[in-house]
Amino acid sequence: MNKLRKFDTKVQYLKYKVLREVARQAWNDTLLENVLDIPKIIVPGKTPTMRCCVYKERAILAERVKIAMGGNSDRQNVIEVIDIACDECPAAGYEVTDSCRGCLAHRCEDVCPRGAISFDHNHVAHIDKSKCVECGQCAKVCPYSAIANRKRPCQIACKIKAININDENAAQIDDSKCISCGACVYQCPFGAISDKSFILNVIDLLKKCEQGKNYKIYAVVAPSISSQFTYAKLGQVITGLKKLGFHTVVEAALGADMVAQAESKELAETGFLTSSCCPAFVEYINKSFPELKPNVSHNLSPMATIAKYIKDTTPNAKIVFIGPCTAKKMEAQLDTVKPYVDSVLTFEELQALFDSRDIDLTTLEEGVLDNASYFGRIFARCGGLADAVAEGLKEQGLDDFELNAISCDGIEECKKALTLKSKNVLKANFIEGMACVGGCIGGAGCLTHGAKDKMQVDKYGQEAMEKSILDAISILS
Repeated sequence: MNKLRKFDTKVQYLKYKVLREVARQAWNDTLLENVLDIPKIIVPGKTPTMRCCVYKERAILAERVKIAMGGNSDRQNVIEVIDIACDECPAAGYEVTDSCRGCLAHRCEDVCPRGAISFDHNHVAHIDKSKCVECGQCAKVCPYSAIANRKRPCQIACKIKAININDENAAQIDDSKCISCGACVYQCPFGAISDKSFILNVIDLLKKCEQGKNYKIYAVVAPSISSQFTYAKLGQVITGLKKLGFHTVVEAALGADMVAQAESKELAETGFLTSSCCPAFVEYINKSFPELKPNVSHNLSPMATIAKYIKDTTPNAKIVFIGPCTAKKMEAQLDTVKPYVDSVLTFEELQALFDSRDIDLTTLEEGVLDNASYFGRIFARCGGLADAVAEGLKEQGLDDFELNAISCDGIEECKKALTLKSKNVLKANFIEGMACVGGCIGGAGCLTHGAKDKMQVDKYGQEAMEKSILDAISILS
């Protein structure tokens, strides 16, 4: 397998190898007897490939295996830290670098509120960490930019400051703040932070359904799938899903069409809404802006909406959502969603599932995936939801309502808009919140994380046979 064709970092590739081996053993009913051997299967011999010694590599791999098997059941959060893997990053905070020229101004000393800065005989500054409160004032005033903030990549990635450093110098997640967006998962250079996998749950469902004899399993795929599996054609991915044992592949975009229609009507009735589609964004409101909770759309997300429809119309159906989002794993645990969604996989995990069954997508015939509109499919990119709500207003004859939408690209933009709204100074009447930059095409569970072309999403939307929201949802009646 050419790993570079499917993933963009070696950390992802390592995570994939663990998932693939766990899945392979599960298919063969040998997982319990071979689980302790998986680290040796992945790192054979006595030569280390990543760490100081092969024994530490295997110890860390054993922890990765646990997360691939569902992780710590005592913690609800799907994002976990592998403590033994989190030991290579400096966590020094603000430091004086070699760029300090020993100037006479001593502006850094003057602005320090705790007297943490002193000077040696060469006038070079030093920071007393026992006094420093990491306010950063010294760095701001240094004329040589000689004071740097040595923050860990995970802390830089987490824009809501949910990651701290514990007494053992390992990252620690504050669950009261964390929104499970997974930004830290991708940015950690050592793969010390990971999302729990429910790949075993999915394999169990597929095995017990016995090719649809006992029940039908529906794969609900996120519209961002159009930006994934670039080495194969989308139709081949659909065929691959059916070879795994899924009865039918349904677009979550059809649920997006249903949400766009309902949400636009709700907006016209209430006068102001925030979107309910991104679970990380909704959780951010719940935890950081609770006063705005009544303004969150009361509609379920597209995933839950289409899953509910399927379960309401198909006896004993099982639903597995497949997408780019780690936060969807948390959403599936909510009381309002749990009855409809049986499990969640990321695109990373789906690739491991394909390869655990030796399914080469490039050799397959192309299946068909076409049951959503252009507007449902463009939910995958930032701004797509706002466009769909505008279309929903138009199609339902609600043109009198003047839509003034703001599309927030990433959690930092979400924070700005929500802060303004909490202070009653936001002019917009609809906030589309996307926790990941770019929207769902930038999700933590994507195969690759380079910049995605939003035009590709629009092109995929334009390929839909149903050109309006009403056309798409008419097939449900």
